[in-house]
Amino acid sequence: MRQRLVVVGTTLVLGAAAAVGLQHAAGADPAAGPVGQVFMVNPVQSSGDENLVDAKDSDSAVPAADYVKVPLRNLDGSGHLSGKYVTVRTSTGKLADAATGFVYTRSADQFEQVMAYFWVNEAQEYIQSLGFGSDLRSVHNDQQPVRIDQYGADNSFFTDQHAEIRYGKGGVDDAEDAEVIVHEYGHSVHASQVPGFGSSEEAGAIGEAFGDYLAVSVGLAADARYGWPIKTPPACVADWDSVSYTPGPVHCLRTVDGDKTYADLDGEVHDDGEIWSRALWDIRSALGDRTANRIIINAQFDFAANTSFHDAALATINTAQQMGGNAAAKAVRAAFHARAIPGI
Repeated sequence: MRQRLVVVGTTLVLGAAAAVGLQHAAGADPAAGPVGQVFMVNPVQSSGDENLVDAKDSDSAVPAADYVKVPLRNLDGSGHLSGKYVTVRTSTGKLADAATGFVYTRSADQFEQVMAYFWVNEAQEYIQSLGFGSDLRSVHNDQQPVRIDQYGADNSFFTDQHAEIRYGKGGVDDAEDAEVIVHEYGHSVHASQVPGFGSSEEAGAIGEAFGDYLAVSVGLAADARYGWPIKTPPACVADWDSVSYTPGPVHCLRTVDGDKTYADLDGEVHDDGEIWSRALWDIRSALGDRTANRIIINAQFDFAANTSFHDAALATINTAQQMGGNAAAKAVRAAFHARAIPGI
């Protein structure tokens, strides 16, 4: 769930690639399968332009160079954005349709549908690239339902009641920013590992932190995979979505490299999540993306639904010991100790 609210007539644009002269993702072959059009994480990150504004979903608000064509993998052949790891639902505008192609610009509702499909699938592929489902237990390798613009406010959330993610609208529509998309998928990942996760305030904060951290990790992995530029601070979460509600000059919903410690705990899960996400960021810095995230995600199987920072930190240290030995455990312990988590 994003922080700002408490929750738990557009025009279809066809043939947009010809109109705006877009590029393909590195290694993407349009002849090999369906291709869609998305932002390279988000247009603020790829352009470095912190002055971009929403302008009521206007195509002219975002330069053509910040779109890219990408392969839409794992589709089920239904003709819509439904596949092995994600299915897109909506009641605001028509579903994107293979018969007319999956290439849209942001003035079309269907652009957000393509964004949601691509980025949830990308997140699951990233998790599998870490070994989950091969040498480690599978993590949420089933179909994730997502709804676009179903929540009539500027917020998004995962609900375990229907095991679906709902992306909201208002300002920059939430599914236009890959880091918002993946943040919400992070909640679903936690729920798949530990049903009912987040039933205490500190567990809720860990959930928000992991959503932010996974969003940044998946975005950076995609940048490396496809050769996309990174022109804003990597630790900044949701650069594009946040232009509508942050003063700047740098726009971030939150960051994962802040200086909060346990002494800054204030009882609000998004605020307190910045304590945990900084620890995860420091683990990544110490051990590298792959080793760190194998440990971080694998440890979450051992979290209680109502875990505390202390207990979750110990579980992560123990997992690091089992997977990486003394050196890995020492690095993980140091990251949590630096956040002044009691007993660590």
